[in-house]
Amino acid sequence: MITKDSIETAYSFLHQKRNVYIHSQLDWQKDDIEYAIASYVDGMNQELYDGLSDGRKDFLRDHKRFSEDITTAVELLEKML
Repeated sequence: MITKDSIETAYSFLHQKRNVYIHSQLDWQKDDIEYAIASYVDGMNQELYDGLSDGRKDFLRDHKRFSEDITTAVELLEKML
């Protein structure tokens, strides 16, 4: 079951991290954000993650697609609010 609280929490966390990530010029800062997000999604409501990831196991965990993934996740969560 996806609760409103889980959506709001995920949105707040990912939105804030995304904003820092897209404006950062520091590789170490971007790496830290990617690590924090990967750690977060490991404990995230599984049903919510499955809905956001569209079945991709590496969603928000793949360095090469991270920027695209986090933008997609924030947009989807915003629609759920």
